[in-house]
Amino acid sequence: MKSLRLLACLFCGLLSASAAEKSYSIAVIPKGTTHEFWKSINAGAFKARDELAAQGIKVDVIWKGPLKEDDRDQQIQTIENFTTRRVSGIVLAPLDSQAMVRPVNNAIRAKVPVVIFDSGLKSDNYVSFVATDNYKGGVLAGQHMGKLLGGKGNVILLRYAVGSASTEEREAGFVDTLKKEFPQIKLISSDQYAGPTRESAYQASQNLLNRFGREVNGVFAPCEPPTIAMTKALRDIGKAGGKVKMIGFDSGSLSVADLKRGDVQGLVVQNPVFMGYKGVMTMVEHLQGKKVEKRIDTGVVLVTPENAEQPDVKELLYPPIDKYLK
Repeated sequence: MKSLRLLACLFCGLLSASAAEKSYSIAVIPKGTTHEFWKSINAGAFKARDELAAQGIKVDVIWKGPLKEDDRDQQIQTIENFTTRRVSGIVLAPLDSQAMVRPVNNAIRAKVPVVIFDSGLKSDNYVSFVATDNYKGGVLAGQHMGKLLGGKGNVILLRYAVGSASTEEREAGFVDTLKKEFPQIKLISSDQYAGPTRESAYQASQNLLNRFGREVNGVFAPCEPPTIAMTKALRDIGKAGGKVKMIGFDSGSLSVADLKRGDVQGLVVQNPVFMGYKGVMTMVEHLQGKKVEKRIDTGVVLVTPENAEQPDVKELLYPPIDKYLK
């Protein structure tokens, strides 16, 4: 009887050790890998990996995505490759809300679960959606623009890219807010797109300012590349420093410097480190059989020169990328 109890204890011990040694491979696929926003996402994903390792849970986080944020084929191929490899799970920021539906569905059919983050997918066939309330971010930008202009003036919306759900929601929130709350503000241009790079965004900004530079009073750009590009274009024609009110999105180092310099009057800021962290953590919880929320809001804040020095805001403006991307 004693030996049977000993064998039972040994067996339980082996089961516990096996559970503790359970390892996962999680592919994190961003829209692109060039801009600072994605590096912050990467840092958050690695932060989750390190915390899980300290708990005895081995997670191999594989970071891979397209170089540019308009390379749909490359992102589809990346999803397909990880599906074929049978990774434990995929954490994906779809660069096109429609084009990524098929590869995501194929991954799920192959028993590879998918967490969506940052930008939406025209499907609910996923574990969880971890993202900013992007429409709310656009509302914050619209309200701040209305305040800066005293409720009247001419405004340009420089859109980002067709099919990018996150930026389309920000643009919609901005436009809806101006229409509802500031009817005397006129959108003199809202149909031009910046494209995926600072170079394409700078060209689009120059073209818009060549046409509307004399009459524009405010500009909104819904993500990092067009924010940086439009601010530079305004400087080039002597309209920076608040002569034209500039509101952007995301906390890229150049945008933050432009805010401190006075060339940007507001930045709507997400928490990309937390987004990357929560995306990986949510996937691991799902793989462990835990119930996870279908929608996780990672927060959004309007940063102005007046609140930029607050400790909680500074943490968003200067994310600890180097701490995790060694």
